[in-house]
Amino acid sequence: MNIVFAGTPEFSVPALRALLDSKHTVVAVYTQPDRPSGRGRRTLESPVKRHALGEGIPVFQPHTLKTADAHSALQALRPDLMVVVAYGLILPPGVLRIPRRGCVNLHASLLPRWRGAAPIQRAILAGDSETGVCLMQMEAGLDTGPLLACRHCEIGKTETGSQLHDRLARLGADLLGDKLDALERGTIVSQPQDETGASYARKLDKSEAVIDWSGAASDIALKVRAFNAWPVAETRYRGRQLRIWEAEHLTGNTAATPGTVISAGREGIIVACGEGQIRILKVQLPGACAVSAVDFTNANTLQGVCLGDQ
Repeated sequence: MNIVFAGTPEFSVPALRALLDSKHTVVAVYTQPDRPSGRGRRTLESPVKRHALGEGIPVFQPHTLKTADAHSALQALRPDLMVVVAYGLILPPGVLRIPRRGCVNLHASLLPRWRGAAPIQRAILAGDSETGVCLMQMEAGLDTGPLLACRHCEIGKTETGSQLHDRLARLGADLLGDKLDALERGTIVSQPQDETGASYARKLDKSEAVIDWSGAASDIALKVRAFNAWPVAETRYRGRQLRIWEAEHLTGNTAATPGTVISAGREGIIVACGEGQIRILKVQLPGACAVSAVDFTNANTLQGVCLGDQ
């Protein structure tokens, strides 16, 4: 088949590599336009673009796929199949009809659970014990198309969003590679999604990363895991941002005000919560590297401090 690939972030790259390692031909790659990033607002290419250019594949970066010119450009590629993995642009019905075998999407959840932009983090935040990847025939709705194949995996009890991201990227690439020939033959029997189990994984916002110490320690620990490596859970320490990279929840309540550091030493930084306690294991101040809680304690006064106070 002649395949057009559409993807943008690092999550998409293993799937692109799986296509390049197959007998099929990637005739073009679609990815989001270059955008400024970081403090210096330097314009950066997407990970998918960098990989595609390194392989000598033509790259298209339209701001929209809704125009007649965009449709004409895709038609000129004469694709048999379009594979979409975290592209970031909506494919209108006119685009979905262009490839001979249609458009398929590789999604990082067990659909219909966690449709939308942030399925990996939302699964951890919800305390799900299982997730996976699904290959779906695309239609006009958001992640609503019939399922072609899925693979399940457990979520580790201490697994972070970053770790699960990398694991699902590899799992998805393997699934895609295994199903390419069946997609070419058109022999996969699709299954409609069960709408009763649908949930929406809304896009992450930096404001969600701020810890509310009045909440349950178990929920705070889930937030720390889910938001590693972005946007990273945070609180305030002596008027400064303190990012929390690693933490675990402890049972047992205390009369201390939520956010109060109960103890700090070799065992980590123990903080009172509305329910239970949190043991902080790795932190970071602005302009500094992330360090262990032990190293941070050695250099800072923490006993009795109430985190979150301005």
